Amino acid sequence: MAKTLTPQEALIYVMVTTAAVDGVITDAELRRIGNIVAQLPVFEEFDVEQLIPTAEACGKLLSGKDGLKKVLDLALKSLTERMHETAYALAVEVAAADLKVQQEELRFLDMLRDTFDLSKLIVAAIERGARARHRVK
Repeated sequence: MAKTLTPQEALIYVMVTTAAVDGVITDAELRRIGNIVAQLPVFEEFDVEQLIPTAEACGKLLSGKDGLKKVLDLALKSLTERMHETAYALAVEVAAADLKVQQEELRFLDMLRDTFDLSKLIVAAIERGARARHRVK
């Protein structure tokens, strides 16, 4: 296992884990991850051709012993404090992609909040923004 990831890889690990924790990665979640990587400035220097291999590496890590903890530890080690909010926001975007957040996704978001020691105010703002963006009626 790598000791650290690039920030972009760490963000992808967070998004893939968010999508995978409920046991099913939906097409909407995959599209959202692809769109995020293709559009956000943080991924400008990331080779989009590496998205699938990076996601597969994350899946392999998740399927191993203590996989979820290992992903969280890697994300914490690989991201600067400034990027913790970004990682949480991207996780929320992926969780909301199919317009229904599963219980397992909520638990993972809780773990991510705790891992990154995010304030309740920041978390509430990120979640409120996602709700507004994904509202259909």
